[in-house]
Amino acid sequence: MEQFEKMPGIGYKTAQRLAYYVLNMSKTEAEAFSTAIVEAHEKIHYCKICCNLTDDELCPVCKSEKRDKGIICVVETPRDAMAMEATGEYKGVYHVLHGAISPLNDIGPDDLSIKELLARLSSDVTEVIMATNPTVEGDATAMYLSRLLKPMGVKVTRLAYGIPVGGDLEYADQVTLARALEGRNEL
Repeated sequence: MEQFEKMPGIGYKTAQRLAYYVLNMSKTEAEAFSTAIVEAHEKIHYCKICCNLTDDELCPVCKSEKRDKGIICVVETPRDAMAMEATGEYKGVYHVLHGAISPLNDIGPDDLSIKELLARLSSDVTEVIMATNPTVEGDATAMYLSRLLKPMGVKVTRLAYGIPVGGDLEYADQVTLARALEGRNEL
């Protein structure tokens, strides 16, 4: 239970349920489960181009000939890249920073994969999309990267903010409403 509780989002009760579930597994299932964890640790590493997780030299997105290598979507975590990919709309490539600038948490630019991003920039790259989270840290990271990239002649854009589909204005916070107003489009 103690090991399960160390996982993010797992509290005492869930850790207890998971522990009992594991104890009720057959020996074969338990061995397969533990082997999967060990193998993931041994085989999964960062893609040498985009820093996303992969079990190969390059991730499937970087390997793909169908992706637009001229557009790079910068995200904080591999989970963020997966979320973007799940839309089925984005056809460019990614770059995973593995965090965001956060002086309070002692995370600076050197702690992120910014050097790797800069090394990817060439005349073929036409746009870098900042898809960092809409938090103080995510905004600071996007602004920092924007200041680095704009002098290189690269178009830098930011994901739009606003009211979620199906949301009510009365429940939106002031910052979300303000950003929705700023990012409005003509109909």
